[in-house]
Amino acid sequence: MERPGPNGLAVCAKVSYAVGHFLNDLCASVWFTYLLVYYHNVRRFGNSAAGLLLMLGQLADGISTPIVGFEIDRRSCLPVYGPRKTWHLAGTLAVVLTFPFIFNHCLGCSDATPEFAKILFYAPLIVVFQCGWASVQISHLSLIPQLARCDGDKVELTAYRYAFTVMANIMVYGVAWLLFHFQTTSTGDLSGNLGPQDIPIFRNLVLIIVAIGAAFSVIFHLGTKEEPRKAGQHEAQSEVETAVESTPLLPANPCPTRVRMIWKDWFKEPAFYQIAVLYMCTRLIVNLSQTYIPMYLTETLGLHKNYIATIPLVMYLSGFFSSFVMKPLNEFAGRYMTYFIGLIMVMVFSDWVWLGVSGNWVYAAALLLGAGTSTILVTSLAMTADLIGNHTDSGAFVYGAMSFTDKVSNGLAVMLIQNLHPCKSVACCPLCAPFYKVVMIAVPGGVAILSLIMLGLFTIWPIRIRKGQTEWCSQTRASIEGVSDEKCQD
Repeated sequence: MERPGPNGLAVCAKVSYAVGHFLNDLCASVWFTYLLVYYHNVRRFGNSAAGLLLMLGQLADGISTPIVGFEIDRRSCLPVYGPRKTWHLAGTLAVVLTFPFIFNHCLGCSDATPEFAKILFYAPLIVVFQCGWASVQISHLSLIPQLARCDGDKVELTAYRYAFTVMANIMVYGVAWLLFHFQTTSTGDLSGNLGPQDIPIFRNLVLIIVAIGAAFSVIFHLGTKEEPRKAGQHEAQSEVETAVESTPLLPANPCPTRVRMIWKDWFKEPAFYQIAVLYMCTRLIVNLSQTYIPMYLTETLGLHKNYIATIPLVMYLSGFFSSFVMKPLNEFAGRYMTYFIGLIMVMVFSDWVWLGVSGNWVYAAALLLGAGTSTILVTSLAMTADLIGNHTDSGAFVYGAMSFTDKVSNGLAVMLIQNLHPCKSVACCPLCAPFYKVVMIAVPGGVAILSLIMLGLFTIWPIRIRKGQTEWCSQTRASIEGVSDEKCQD
């Protein structure tokens, strides 16, 4: 990776960083889009059992994220490796070794095996996978404030990261469509219904994406440089404090440096809770719409099973192209207005579903939802990076705490929806169609209204850190970093 110059991070540095979450993105796409469909429609688990497995994974992820964040900020396991890349490597190995078994036959099970026994087989695999996934996610996110040289870099790193997230989803849905298409062509099955005959499709899909994701993780570890912590170095010594001590050309009376934030200090900051609620709402919209759209397509609209690959593909193509306008839109309209525009698109989608989507208009609705979710997700991550600012020594804990609210709320929401399902038998009943329509209206639209309220509160209580109000003056920051936010451009 090239050393950041006076004009910000090099493009290759941004790309090598962005691909570090590609494996996670591939697995998350399969997890949220196909887990319920796979266990309920393909493996014939009950609604509550399928929801229980998803909730178990979300809870394991949610509990492990703040712990991982705290440990990343505290220590490094490999003396020659940075702490964030160390945890990233450990998490990658856990994901690669467990995820293929989650979408495969239960070893030693038969058709006569009780459902609870199958759950006991998959549950430990899901817990280990989610803990590994959390390690990769938090270590990768916490690199943004450390690598970024200015506000523009934060937005660009987040946008590059999300662009690869969208590319990962495009790859998953593209491969899924090809597998379904080849199955239909070779077997002549025109019914379009999901069932046990589709188990090999999901198994092959997972094996393909895990192999590709592991290759991109290697690129990340080779191309992204993180300074390892020196032996005996206390966490209180930040990177910029080191620069202040070693730079002989500082002004005679420099501005006071910031006060260091440790993990406990964040609980005293109102802005920490504001961002946590907004990020939780954002993830609820993104993840739950992604989880339930396959059932909405197949059960409510009665579409062929190929559509559970093509419609999400359209959504993420829309999100991919939207990610490229994030930086100019943020610079022109600001964070809050950009997030507001994304919310409007999500609410219009919910109204459209309520009025009724028919024919090819389903593609237009998917475009709208993809652009809206992309906009709010990128902007909420940028707001989180703004919250951390220069307090990178505890940045991993902040991302872990944000992710905790995301995972736990998503798991509980899925379990609640599954328990409210009107069809208590394994097979879907006629009440499925209106039920999934209500879900696609109430979840994105209802949570978007809550997000809008939180956004309004930001105008009253702006995002700022109260501890250490003496921030750097622009002259000192420019002297230390050799760059200012205004000059940080490609």
